[in-house]
Amino acid sequence: MKRMTWIGIVPIVALIVSIGVLTTGWAAGKTATIRGKVVFKGTPPKPQPVSFGAELQCKQLRKNNPLYKEDIVVNKNGTLRWVLVYVKSNVKGKFQPPKDPVVVDQIGCQFIPHVAAAMVGQPVEFRNSDALLHNVRADSETSQSFNLAQPVAGMKEVRTFKKPELGIELKCDVHFWMLGYLHILPHPFFAVTGEDGTFTIQGLPPGKYTLEAWHEKLGTQTAEVTVKAGEVKEVTFTFSKE
Repeated sequence: MKRMTWIGIVPIVALIVSIGVLTTGWAAGKTATIRGKVVFKGTPPKPQPVSFGAELQCKQLRKNNPLYKEDIVVNKNGTLRWVLVYVKSNVKGKFQPPKDPVVVDQIGCQFIPHVAAAMVGQPVEFRNSDALLHNVRADSETSQSFNLAQPVAGMKEVRTFKKPELGIELKCDVHFWMLGYLHILPHPFFAVTGEDGTFTIQGLPPGKYTLEAWHEKLGTQTAEVTVKAGEVKEVTFTFSKE
């Protein structure tokens, strides 16, 4: 799927992001919540094991914990993992990014989490927890690319992103199967689905919004949502391979 840049404007459970300080003056109780789930329709694809080829170190690391591709992961309850759900339009005000970093680690020759999301200006900490050479190559379409070598276990490096962008690919050139995604957003109204396929977006001022769900292989879905102060709105997105 063609990657998207923003236009117009991490436990591995559903990533609920209600962080960021609003400077618009909306107090608790005067905001709304959007929550819901992302459903997969049809027969779930069979998990595909990763072939390590001649890479014996990774094969040894994963001998008791097989590694599977994460491009389409359907949970046991029929929901879809690794979907970014975010407010796409009509967000007003300025937002201070959190000081705590979003962490992207390399564990067992795998990016963890597979999909991460952060605010513009929020620290993103890239780690290598494996005792072997990795690198993080970020492929950005908004001039935010970099190539970070991490040859030693325990290495960490923090980067910040100054521009919003969806679908920044993260690759390890040493291990061809390693792939992840990083989303950078200009506000805190987003979440990434995890093992139960749900999402929660809190702290929204009352208003009408366009909500979008983004998946690396299955594309996007949108929904128009109007929320009132104190309201909790339920939204369901449905994806399929058809």
